[in-house]
Amino acid sequence: MSMRLVIMGVAGCGKSTVGAALSEQLRIPYRDGDDLHSADAVGKMRAGIPLNDDDRWPWLDRIAGVLNREAPLIIGCSALRRAYRDRIRSAAGGPVTFIHLAGDRDLIAARMASRSGHYMPLSLLDSQFATLERPGPDEAIEISIDQPMDAVVAKILSNLGDVRP
Repeated sequence: MSMRLVIMGVAGCGKSTVGAALSEQLRIPYRDGDDLHSADAVGKMRAGIPLNDDDRWPWLDRIAGVLNREAPLIIGCSALRRAYRDRIRSAAGGPVTFIHLAGDRDLIAARMASRSGHYMPLSLLDSQFATLERPGPDEAIEISIDQPMDAVVAKILSNLGDVRP
């Protein structure tokens, strides 16, 4: 069975950093889901306009398609609502494990304020939290990001258990 991991959470939670670290530990590729957004969606976000479902559905289909074609794979994707996660699951071509990187708004805002070169402005963080439907334990492994990165990765690896390649 090919591993399909989705590192999920609001903007600034560390999806790319954690995904890259897991990729190194598990020796499977990592893809940044941000690279799969349309130019129009990126333009909206750069302008401080939150995406709506019509903007997200094609992106989520691209995420699922990549998981289907390229597994084993780790991909970063906000996957903020259950309907978004269900859409990914339904087209991914096999089981998908979601890892929710959870943190409070102040911690994530501080991280977003210190990063450079990303199109997602801090002004959209509140819309991300408003959209987030926190997954339950039946749907995702939740990991607190209020700890050192190596501890975050270690907790994810220990929680993967039999899912590991």
